[in-house]
Amino acid sequence: MTHSHDALDPPELTPTAKAELLAALARILPKEALLHETEDLRPYECDGLSAYRRLPLAVALPERVDQVQAILRLCHERRVPVVARGAGTGLSGGALPVSQGVLLSLAKLNQILEIDPERRIARVQPGVRNLAISQAVDHLGLYYAPDPSSQIACTIGGNVAENSGGVHCLKYGLTVHNIQRLELVTIDGELLTIGTEALDAPGYDLLALMTGSEGMLGVIVEITVKLTPKPERAQVILAAFDDVVTAGAAVGAIIARGIIPAGLEMMDRLAIQAAEDFVHAGYPREAAAILLCELDGANAEVTEQILVVRRILTECGATEARTARDDAERLRFWAGRKNAFPAVGRISPDYYCMDGTIPRKRLPDVLKGIDDLSRAYGLPVANVFHAGDGNLHPLILYDANRPGELERTEELGGKILELCVEVGGTITGEHGVGMEKIDQMCVQFRAPELSQFHAVKAAFDPDGLLNPGKAVPTLHRCAELGAMHVHHGKLPFPELERF
Repeated sequence: MTHSHDALDPPELTPTAKAELLAALARILPKEALLHETEDLRPYECDGLSAYRRLPLAVALPERVDQVQAILRLCHERRVPVVARGAGTGLSGGALPVSQGVLLSLAKLNQILEIDPERRIARVQPGVRNLAISQAVDHLGLYYAPDPSSQIACTIGGNVAENSGGVHCLKYGLTVHNIQRLELVTIDGELLTIGTEALDAPGYDLLALMTGSEGMLGVIVEITVKLTPKPERAQVILAAFDDVVTAGAAVGAIIARGIIPAGLEMMDRLAIQAAEDFVHAGYPREAAAILLCELDGANAEVTEQILVVRRILTECGATEARTARDDAERLRFWAGRKNAFPAVGRISPDYYCMDGTIPRKRLPDVLKGIDDLSRAYGLPVANVFHAGDGNLHPLILYDANRPGELERTEELGGKILELCVEVGGTITGEHGVGMEKIDQMCVQFRAPELSQFHAVKAAFDPDGLLNPGKAVPTLHRCAELGAMHVHHGKLPFPELERF
């Protein structure tokens, strides 16, 4: 593994210390809610980034908030690391266990506690599935807007931890824009309320700080989400292009015309063919790229915008622009996009899903750059991404059984992320940093910035027990990484030389 870290492999507990820890946990949880036998731990050894696997010391499955508090208190007292886990659908290794730590699964905290249609909010526990919220309020004409592709399985607690988005985030925002309040437990067992049920809260915006903090600052036990009224009408245009760069340019042209689609997604030929074979969504298999542009709102507004967008797509060189005939076809178009990841999994032994974000205007340049890198490394790349907000999800196809291919794939992924930074973007949009992108954090941020991140971490978790070794690299790690990429005898980031 190229992403090893001492925090993930701390000194092994003595048999006595391990037995005492398990006995103390057993006093908090019923027998069936505490796992420690190897075969019981296997399902928890990784998240969606299955290239990295590690067995925890134990898995705790509390079903009440007071049990979460007691577990964290115990681990704090004994200096035992804790990794919180939702559904395990994350793609950055954020829920990778610590070998001598406790994996804290929030799966049993899965209740919708309150639905208030007048205030358009719902109070839910972290183990509630994303899609379950929309299903519970559908009869009220409401829904929960963020819709990750894994929404049928992923949990709202994990969505908050990673600040997940989805195909409709262009218009309706990420998780951070769709929640109002959090209840979370600190490492020493204190229950905190962050945010408010009002539209704004006084003081620092700690709600935004917690959203996307990847389980490093606290364990979320309750979320108050915003509910959005279902639009009067939603319609999708599918546009085909014979060139990926041309399709990328069309994205900017739509936004430049002052239209904000509910969703604006792009797929290249490899992804199109895989999705079509899997879902039979009606995609044009011969196209080099397709755009899915969904417009929603009042009926008259959607009618007008469809005409404008079709005109723009034609002007930008679309070989075909097809409007969904009915809601069933609209859902089929989206099913192809949302199943693109598993579809690609059918055509390759393994794939590595990247997640970077770039300014929209640089989309054509970056697509060409990804293609050049793909050719240089001899690894196919299927591009599936939220084109409207510049959030890329290149899928690198590889075979882990071939010696050295995983390492080459990781190197290619790192180059793609560095390309995103080079054009003014970031190394992640919604998957988080976890273990996957920790080295690229050294490219994205300077030493003083990383020091501030560590200071925030220390304010909430001074002993570094919550999800250690993830998301924020040590300055020493960045210095070592820089030393491997010396140019003309100098580190790429001179300030690292001071640490």
